[in-house]
Amino acid sequence: MAVAAAEAAVTYEPVIGIEIHVELKTESKMFCGCSSHIGSAAPNELTCPVCLGLPGALPVLNAEAVRHVLAVGVAIEATTPPVTRWDRKNYFYPDLPKGYQISQYELPLAAHGRLAVETSHGTVEVGITRAHLEEDTARLQHTRAGERPVSLLDYDRSGVPLLEIVTDPVIHDAETARRYAEELRLLLVTIGASDAAMESGQMRVEANVSLRPAGSQAFGTRVEVKNMNSFRSVERAIDFEIARQEAALRAGEPLIQETRGWDDDRGVTYHMRTKETSDDYRYFPEPDLPPLRVEPAWVAEVGATLPELPAARRARYRDELGLSAYDADVLVTDAAATTVFEAALAADPALPAKKLANWVSGEYLRLAKGEDRELDMTNLGGEQMAAVVRLVEDGEVSGTNAKEVLVRVARSGRGVAEIVAEAGFKQISDSDALQAVVDEVIAENPAAVADILAGEKKAIGFLTGQIMKKTRGQANAGLVQQLIRASLEVE
Repeated sequence: MAVAAAEAAVTYEPVIGIEIHVELKTESKMFCGCSSHIGSAAPNELTCPVCLGLPGALPVLNAEAVRHVLAVGVAIEATTPPVTRWDRKNYFYPDLPKGYQISQYELPLAAHGRLAVETSHGTVEVGITRAHLEEDTARLQHTRAGERPVSLLDYDRSGVPLLEIVTDPVIHDAETARRYAEELRLLLVTIGASDAAMESGQMRVEANVSLRPAGSQAFGTRVEVKNMNSFRSVERAIDFEIARQEAALRAGEPLIQETRGWDDDRGVTYHMRTKETSDDYRYFPEPDLPPLRVEPAWVAEVGATLPELPAARRARYRDELGLSAYDADVLVTDAAATTVFEAALAADPALPAKKLANWVSGEYLRLAKGEDRELDMTNLGGEQMAAVVRLVEDGEVSGTNAKEVLVRVARSGRGVAEIVAEAGFKQISDSDALQAVVDEVIAENPAAVADILAGEKKAIGFLTGQIMKKTRGQANAGLVQQLIRASLEVE
């Protein structure tokens, strides 16, 4: 009881490290010529003696995969050793046909990097221990044959180039862990290293979670959490595991070093197996692959080809274009939105960046993420977006009709000017023409007029809506409101 009471008085600090495995975007597998495009292949269709681990089959290094890792290293400001080597990671599991995995241990391709992430409590710089290259395993599928449970093996994934990125144990809350995973995914997609789709297993996030008394430098018992298949799951699973470990410590219950899975439906972690240490893998140098010499000129050449990175683009949008941090983040986070925004600015540099950002982050993304299968968003590029926003800015088309123009462009691929002319969307900004409609609507709505004269200014919006209906949305709404106020002699 005394121990439990003492534990209950302790304030605990979570210590979190994140391991992320990402399938690299290459044409062939890591050590053979089999296609790495496994998504549409039949089970065990994309295989050969190398990725099946048959005796006598020798690996040949994929240079494209190495180049991707070098690019990631530059992007995260990591260092690359002049010579790196391959190691055998030995363990026995059905999805590993050779009984070992070719990986990197002592000399990874990139080490000591960093990635800054924005959180609700400010900017957090996450140190990255290493980024190394390895081959993926086969895929186990657990099912049933009648009443009998069976496990099936699909070797299509075996040998796909896999990038593992491991952080330092410097994260202290679940939100930062989630934001780090999101930012890293965005970076990988931006530089073209991976599509990093979590739903299809191209990106897998694992968290190492431990607790220690606040102020202590020693690490607590580390628990690995797997099976987190969304960024939301990453945050939920870590929060649960922190709470579980804290409750155990306060109750005086021992923690064990283990691997736990995340059950998203129940919102809990569960025991899978005891956790191995690096010694258990009996690493030793891979005898079938020579060490790889990485010339500094190669790293510099790779770095020179990198596009603008997400953090730099956000800063440019804020500092040079005057966008809010929120608007900049929305645009940068979505690759299609970024492309359209940049192309629209190039097509019409005089457009107010803030107005354009509002249209892209609002209406464009609403259409892109909607369920209308008749829309082809490739029809709605930067030039079309710029043309529509320009019409609104110049008062030639109302905001309501502009939204409809975007829909029709995406659906048909026709030009903006053609659609505006055909639909009669050009805005009416002629005061004399609008005054007649204003007078008509005022005469038809005495109750609303009385409300306005009594100080209920919201009724002006009602009258404006009626006028818009009569003009099929073509009336200049701002001018309409001016005419209503002038006609009724109200401010």
